[in-house]
Amino acid sequence: MSTAGRVALITGAGSGIGRAAALALARAGWRLVLAGRRPEPLQALAQECGGEGAALALPTDVADPAAVRRLFDASVQHYGRVDLLFNNAGTGAPAVPLQELEVRHWQQVVDVNLSGMFYCIQNAFRVMAAQTPRGGRIINNGSISAHAPRPHSIAYTATKHAVTGLTKSAALDGRAYDIAVGQIDVGNADTALAQQLTQGVLQAHGAMADEPLMDVDIVGASVLYMAELPLSANVLFHTVMATKMPFVGRG
Repeated sequence: MSTAGRVALITGAGSGIGRAAALALARAGWRLVLAGRRPEPLQALAQECGGEGAALALPTDVADPAAVRRLFDASVQHYGRVDLLFNNAGTGAPAVPLQELEVRHWQQVVDVNLSGMFYCIQNAFRVMAAQTPRGGRIINNGSISAHAPRPHSIAYTATKHAVTGLTKSAALDGRAYDIAVGQIDVGNADTALAQQLTQGVLQAHGAMADEPLMDVDIVGASVLYMAELPLSANVLFHTVMATKMPFVGRG
């Protein structure tokens, strides 16, 4: 089956990395299912990606397992299959000292970053194992925070460590169904959320420092590269980052 015309489902598609990946995949001929919590950005992106027939916008809260199942069922009903899941939806908690983090903020991060990612993986397996031709690819959005966390990031960092466990386990279990599972770890992509990094961010040694960013479209290109590999090959972990950001040597 040629890459052109394959179906990619992207969570957290309305902005940032998800949007960049959607545009890169659309330019390469993929048909898209765009999921996120806010309908307006999804609809605008769907039009930018080619409109009806090329992109389907489906507002979804990935923290709701029933909503995730409906998302995948609607994708199959519309396109007949799902070839790629870019498991991108994620959130963070306020950057406060650990002892001040509210339980509700911890739970929100766990619900989206860990449980939501699992719900999407589980439904992708359900669909990909049963479709013909069988199989597909899952790309989980991890983080370099799982290797070198920032101060005051325990909820985000803990869940991104867990994403690595999801990736490894799903990659192993996916072999039986021709499902390739990999992970992309991104450092300082230029998104609206990352703009604060250029205004000073707390470093491990206690000082504040501005950090460089890279074009978010580079992340979209990386997702496209991973997506277009044949299912006989897999990028298990891919790190893409601003060259001069303080990651190597951090801590």
